[in-house]
Amino acid sequence: MSTGSAEPPPPRKPGSARAMFAVSVLASEFLVVLFATLVAHGLQLADRPLVWTAGGAVMLLCLLGCGLVRRGRAGVVVGYVVQVLLLAAGVVLPAMLVVGALFGVLWVVSLRVGARIDRERQERYQAELEHRAQQAGTDAADR
Repeated sequence: MSTGSAEPPPPRKPGSARAMFAVSVLASEFLVVLFATLVAHGLQLADRPLVWTAGGAVMLLCLLGCGLVRRGRAGVVVGYVVQVLLLAAGVVLPAMLVVGALFGVLWVVSLRVGARIDRERQERYQAELEHRAQQAGTDAADR
């Protein structure tokens, strides 16, 4: 067993809070769309195959957005499309106007706050790398 001072592991590159928040909103919307589809089915607001096709398409968009949000802008664009579709569902099911508006606000806030957190995490990561490089230089000079 060595008693010498071991070099600490390098800092882990920060993950994306923006992506995590966006995925959380889209996953929640998936469930909301599922329940809204069940309500529209039960109330017979439209032809049942049409209700399930429309609801299923929006649910698939939610899942697609979840998968794409970590890969670039496509996931964010899909997320905005989902927000518009939720508001449009208010034409058939008026309660969806409120739900769509709430999720629209959540979506915008999650993207903005997540981006701010990501910037702060990146600054912290860079500062830690600089500190470690500075400390390594000081330790080398002391030897």
